[in-house]
Amino acid sequence: MKKFKLMALVLAAGMTINVGLQAKAEVGYLNYQKVLDNYAAAQQAVKEIDAKSLELQQYMVDKEKQYKSLDTPLKKQNFATQTETEFNAKQEALFKLRSERETQILNQVQSAAKAVMVSHKLDAILSDQVIFVGGVDVTDLIIQKLKGQ
Repeated sequence: MKKFKLMALVLAAGMTINVGLQAKAEVGYLNYQKVLDNYAAAQQAVKEIDAKSLELQQYMVDKEKQYKSLDTPLKKQNFATQTETEFNAKQEALFKLRSERETQILNQVQSAAKAVMVSHKLDAILSDQVIFVGGVDVTDLIIQKLKGQ
């Protein structure tokens, strides 16, 4: 009976140590802005969105010049209504483009982060703004993974 109790105690202690070892989580973190600053596809997306933004601004400058050249209030009112409709459509297209590019880049960064997480046997990768103390900085590893794609 004493051997049975001793064996049960040893097994319980072993299971406790095993559970304690499994509970140790390895967490990585990334500086998302640094990843974006060093990722060519993200920089290209920013340039594309900026170019479309400048086109929209130029469109408004051109329309303002045309508006000033109109001679009657009715022509001005019709022109303003038409311009507003066109501007809203162009602005909506810009918002859609921005959203699509942001989602595309985010998905690519997440894929690279998942690959780094698996290869380095991490339990999670969080934003560096969430981590106060501890964790492993995997920002450069994710940047390298993105550049290798």
